[in-house]
Amino acid sequence: MLPLPSAQQLRYLIALSELRHFGRAAAACAVTQSTLSAGIMALERQLDATLLDRAVGKKVVFTPLGHEIALKARQALAALEAVPQMAAAARAPLTGPMRLGIIPTIGPFFIPQAVVTLREHFPHLLLSITEDTTEHLLEKLALGQLDMLILAMPCLCDGTETRPLWQDPFRVIMPQNHPFAAMKTVPVERLSEQSLVMMEDGHCLREQTLSICRQGPNRNGSEGESDTTFTAMSLHSMAEMVELGLGIAIMPALAIDAGVLEGRQIVARPLTGGPAWRTIGLAWRPRSPRTPDFQTLTSTLATLAPAPGPTERTRHDSPAQG
Repeated sequence: MLPLPSAQQLRYLIALSELRHFGRAAAACAVTQSTLSAGIMALERQLDATLLDRAVGKKVVFTPLGHEIALKARQALAALEAVPQMAAAARAPLTGPMRLGIIPTIGPFFIPQAVVTLREHFPHLLLSITEDTTEHLLEKLALGQLDMLILAMPCLCDGTETRPLWQDPFRVIMPQNHPFAAMKTVPVERLSEQSLVMMEDGHCLREQTLSICRQGPNRNGSEGESDTTFTAMSLHSMAEMVELGLGIAIMPALAIDAGVLEGRQIVARPLTGGPAWRTIGLAWRPRSPRTPDFQTLTSTLATLAPAPGPTERTRHDSPAQG
């Protein structure tokens, strides 16, 4: 009988195929780089095949055979992981472990009520939660390290099945003494006149903010972000920077309604003149054996949508792109 690769060896190979970097692949598999490298070399010896072209220096280049085996490995690992998932689903829906990923601009403001609701409806569901950027969560989903994601859409979610939950409108926030504070609404074309506080690179909210700002000309009459920007690592630090007068910012209503601005000398105003919201949604691997569970979760979590305000009830434009 031919020796079979282990599930761990397949994970190493898939991670390296996805990320094309030994260090990042090792981090994704929660092992050292030397462990991952040794595991792939052991797989090559076991198969008596060369999977990587090591004549190209430090670049990760798969041989044609290595590329084909990585594709088969992805299918094989998915099928292997489906076995316990199918058994769990057959025993009872929404029982056992479920690994959930969520982005930082949603997690702190949604997870508390989501966990309470899921515990109430599905007491035998064992949730584990990972918070990270969209890009990293999608990598972990593809590698089988997460089962389902809660994301802000639109996003680059190719290779996943997605379901929307609700629209989350954006607000512009500013210090109480800012000229915009006297307005009931702020036109998007006025944003380019101001210094902006935005999330750091890697957060989809940054791209969504830039997309909104591009709906109007900047000071020089061309498209783009404003001349001065400040970078925040979280919505809490964004609020602090706005309160200090470093600029204005675009913040999701979900965070504002959850109290991120409480106790601060900050006001929030709706945006007009263009689409300004994101869609909160779920994503999972296509053809997952737990798809019925995920669809049930979609219906359950959608009930947590906040009641729309007057400006949201009459909105018909397309969402901000991110």
